[in-house]
Amino acid sequence: MGAKLSNTFDENADPKIQLEQAITEAQEQHRRLKEQAANVIANQKQTEMRLAKVLDELEKLNRNTQQAVIMADEAAKSGDAEKAAAFLNTAETFANQLISKESEAATLKELALQSAQASDQAKAAVQQNSRVLQQKLAEKQKLLSQLDQAKMQEQMNTAMSSLTEQVGQDVPTLDEVREKIETRYAKAKGTSEIQGMSVESKMLEVEQASVNYEANARLSEIRSQLGIAETTAADPAADTAAADTATAATSPEEGQAATATGDTP
Repeated sequence: MGAKLSNTFDENADPKIQLEQAITEAQEQHRRLKEQAANVIANQKQTEMRLAKVLDELEKLNRNTQQAVIMADEAAKSGDAEKAAAFLNTAETFANQLISKESEAATLKELALQSAQASDQAKAAVQQNSRVLQQKLAEKQKLLSQLDQAKMQEQMNTAMSSLTEQVGQDVPTLDEVREKIETRYAKAKGTSEIQGMSVESKMLEVEQASVNYEANARLSEIRSQLGIAETTAADPAADTAAADTATAATSPEEGQAATATGDTP
C-alpha cells in the first residue's frame, strides 16, 4: 500500500520541484563531505604540531643527557666520586626520558604519515565531488530546458488532438454545427418556395398591387395640381428634372402669399 502511494506521488509530483530537491541534496552532501575533509586536515595539522613539539623536547633531552654524562665524567676525573655519581644518576634519568620521547616521536611520525595520506584522500574526494556537483548543476539546467520543451510539446499535442478528437454531447463538433445550419437553411428555402405558390401569397400580391395603384393615382393628382407633366417609371431622372423645374417656376409673389398665409392665425 505504501509503495503504491509512493509511486502515485512520484507520478503526480512536479519534476521541477523534484529536480530542485535532488540538487539541494547533492549540495548538502558536498557540504558534509567538505566538513569531514576539514576535520581530517585539522587532525593532520594537530598531529604535525604534536610531532614538532615532541621532536623539540627530544632534542632538548638529548642535549641534557649528553651534558650530564660530560659533567659526570669531569667529576670522576677530578676525583669527586660523589658528584660524579650524582651527575651519572641525572644522566640516566635524562636517558630514560629520552627513550620515552623517542618512542612517542616514532608513534607520532607514523600517525602524521597516516593523517597526511588521509588528508590527501579527503582533498581528492572534495575535488572529485565538486566536479560531480558542477556536472549535476549543468545537467539541471539542461533538464529544466527539456522540461519546458516537453510542456510546450504536450500543450501543442493537446491542441492538435482537440482538432480531431470527438467531443462530448454537450459540445457539438464544427461539422455537426455546419450540418445543422445547412439543414435549417434548406428547410427555410423550401418553405419559402411553397408559401410563394400558395393562394394566400397571390392574394397578398394583388392587395399590394392595389395599394401601389392608389399611391400612383394620388401622385398623378398632385403632379396635375402642381402643373408637372407625367413621367414614366423607367425614367426617374425625368421626374427629378421636372420637380426641379416646378420649384424654380414658383413666383416670388406666390412664395410671399404662402408665407403670409402661414403667418395668419
